[in-house]
Amino acid sequence: MSSFSTSDLLGLVENIKAWGKELGFQQVGISDLDLNQHESYLKSWLEKGFAGEMGYMSEHGMKRARPQELLPGTLRVISVRMDYLPPDAQFSKTLKNKNKAYISRYALGRDYHKLLRSRLKKLGEKIKAQCQHLNYRPFVDSAPVLEHALAEKAGIGWTGKHSLTINKQAGSWFFLGELFIDLPLPVDKKVTENCGSCNACITICPTQAIVEPYVVDARRCISYLTIEQKGAIPIQYRKLIGNRIYGCDDCQLICPWNRYANITDEADFHPRKKLFSQELLDLFAWNEATFLKNTEGSAIRRIGFERWQRNIAVALGNANFSQTIIEHLQHALITASDLVAEHINWALKEQKNKYSAGESPENRLTKRLIRSVEKGLPRDA
Repeated sequence: MSSFSTSDLLGLVENIKAWGKELGFQQVGISDLDLNQHESYLKSWLEKGFAGEMGYMSEHGMKRARPQELLPGTLRVISVRMDYLPPDAQFSKTLKNKNKAYISRYALGRDYHKLLRSRLKKLGEKIKAQCQHLNYRPFVDSAPVLEHALAEKAGIGWTGKHSLTINKQAGSWFFLGELFIDLPLPVDKKVTENCGSCNACITICPTQAIVEPYVVDARRCISYLTIEQKGAIPIQYRKLIGNRIYGCDDCQLICPWNRYANITDEADFHPRKKLFSQELLDLFAWNEATFLKNTEGSAIRRIGFERWQRNIAVALGNANFSQTIIEHLQHALITASDLVAEHINWALKEQKNKYSAGESPENRLTKRLIRSVEKGLPRDA
């Protein structure tokens, strides 16, 4: 490595970015390892319990903010961006239909972890072919890495008030990955923060999980509740979850910078028909074998069949009143686990409350007839 001149390293950086584009990354940036300013924020976030059940966030201590401790000898981190927004996303259309299942956009296609890691490994191999004795290691949510902080230092974008990375030309619908290397490459310039006075993401959050700008209490976040939460979903959040059965995109949907988001060309990120905007009852009817088959190679499989049923049960409780929903929920109780049964019983109560409140077709017709008589109108008006 000592044989590399400044011009050699600059040339290598140009090659790395060109190779990254060839491998399907929309952006490649390079940062140093200094994340000292993030340590106090990380420590405070953990001490306040905002990580919830995500024990892996604290078990490595401050190593998450110290890349050189994760992989000794590391000198730089190469951060990459890969867009995933699919064509014909139909965000609002699915969210507005209470009887359909909303799945976070990132999870509708192939599991991004494997795809990005494979591409990062190929990038490392290309760099190694130009350098002797190079050590490198790719990471995609696979180790204690502050990926957003590193992406910010690498010029990929800035950290928004919802804690995600935002790019001025591409919004926030993208995945991040990192390649740790032991080369003293020139680093990119940090991007200026551009959220300004906008608080749209904070305001729109259904559970008010963004407790202050740049700080998310994961215990309130719908993505956490439907993916990371292993036990029962707290009752106070169940109605707020609506029809979101895996993750939540609200803070990104409202972000004005996402008007510039790019549609992905990566076929693996295009939605699977069996997951995209499906009827809740159709998904609830899956048995475990069907769930495993239909989520093969998908990030969704990590929550397992029990949590999948739990989440859909909550969404069915939030759906429009339907006698068919009640019948399916009651039938599912026969074989449901204790965890799922708790949420089914909650959903049944919600459905019956809707009936009592007049949301059933029968009650709506009765109320209409009463209003007609009161107004002196014909009964078929």
